[in-house]
Amino acid sequence: MTEIDVDHQISAVARTVGKRTIDAGEAHVVTIKQTYDTDQADLWDAVTNIERIPRWLMPISGDLKVGGSYQLHGNAGGTILTCDPPKSFTATWEYGGNTSWIEVSVGDQGANRAQLVIEHIAVVGDEMSLQFGPGAVGIGWDSMVLGLALHLSTGEAVDPEFGEQWVTTAEGRRFLALSNDAWYEANIASGAEPAAARAAADRCLKAYYGEA
Repeated sequence: MTEIDVDHQISAVARTVGKRTIDAGEAHVVTIKQTYDTDQADLWDAVTNIERIPRWLMPISGDLKVGGSYQLHGNAGGTILTCDPPKSFTATWEYGGNTSWIEVSVGDQGANRAQLVIEHIAVVGDEMSLQFGPGAVGIGWDSMVLGLALHLSTGEAVDPEFGEQWVTTAEGRRFLALSNDAWYEANIASGAEPAAARAAADRCLKAYYGEA
């Protein structure tokens, strides 16, 4: 496995926290972006091909078409709502009895470069966000785009067991801490009250460390 440059990966990702009004009411939006050394078609294939997704994320089953359902094994499932190849798709994100939504965009950045943008949308007041802040989903997305970066840079599959073991190492824990800090800063930039944001971030990191 290629050695993971934690500092490079953390700095390669842009993170923002915002708000939006949706049919269900006021929602907060956690957005993560990363640009990769590949073209739009390849990046689109990596994030939508049911045979390829397990090479960087985790096993997935279902019918990946509009109206079809999906299940990430051991994680979220949902329904594909829209799809506009090779640019974007939207889906519900159902986990732990809660439903939120994801909007995924793939953009051509020119010169064999493409950008992935993931927006995770949840109704304001959901328990996960109140307790753990944006890092609750943000750190998970950071881990996912890291797996994608490794896959795209090497062409190889990332063993899920490697990822599970790596986050328990010193470098893996440092990655989680840096991601958590970055999401805390994004939360503050969005206007969150600093003390409450810090407390939520501290709870979030403990949960990811398995100490909660």
